[in-house]
Amino acid sequence: MNILIANDDGIQAEGIRRLAQALSETGDVYVVAPDMQRSASSHALSIHGEMRAEEVQGFPGAKQAWKLSGTPADCVKLGVEIMRRKGIRTDIVYAGINHGANLGTDTMYSGTVSAAAEGMFAGYPAVAVSVCSHFPKHFDAACSLAVKIFDRALASAGKGYVISINTPDLPQEEIRGVRTARLGKVTYDEWFEEDEENVFRYVGEPVKRTDHDADIDVRLIEEGWATISTIRYDLNDYDALKQAEKWKITL
Repeated sequence: MNILIANDDGIQAEGIRRLAQALSETGDVYVVAPDMQRSASSHALSIHGEMRAEEVQGFPGAKQAWKLSGTPADCVKLGVEIMRRKGIRTDIVYAGINHGANLGTDTMYSGTVSAAAEGMFAGYPAVAVSVCSHFPKHFDAACSLAVKIFDRALASAGKGYVISINTPDLPQEEIRGVRTARLGKVTYDEWFEEDEENVFRYVGEPVKRTDHDADIDVRLIEEGWATISTIRYDLNDYDALKQAEKWKITL
């Protein structure tokens, strides 16, 4: 199996190196990652200007690795093509391990989840993996789940969803277990600092909520569980569409 790995924290991040090493026991790993930090890029694509790909020698766990002056979604879209030109068939796409949670509504902003989604859009099974800390110390549980879910992920090809794994930043033996989880809502106490006149910096801290159901990812992570979610990219609101049919709008 040929495994393409991307991320949004950049080629230098420890998380992607740990994931590449873990998955190298499962198949041949190829890494295409941004050349710099690209968190919260969502599904942006570089449709204007050029992207430069540079091979990175000696990337741990990888048969070959490249850094790209593009977004996480670019890394998957172009990564598949780079591999194809070298005669390498992509079998599955992983994104991560992200430094930070990808839970609930935050998945809309996530470059990690969007990189996996780009793989899914292209017809490949796709997995996003995250540790819920911006300064993670514990990657073992995330690596273990990424490997254990491999065969099940392969079976998801063409089914229109991304598998998203999140683990608390705890030693593996301290995590309570693994739960499947629905996405919840993440809210922030957010504001904009004005560093100088007309120069702003976004600042925000997540607000702890007490209204999440027992199977919501945000709550489960807070309670010390690792979570597996399946994210489907169907943006249609079918009930509202039926209502819109009754509007009888004409030109």
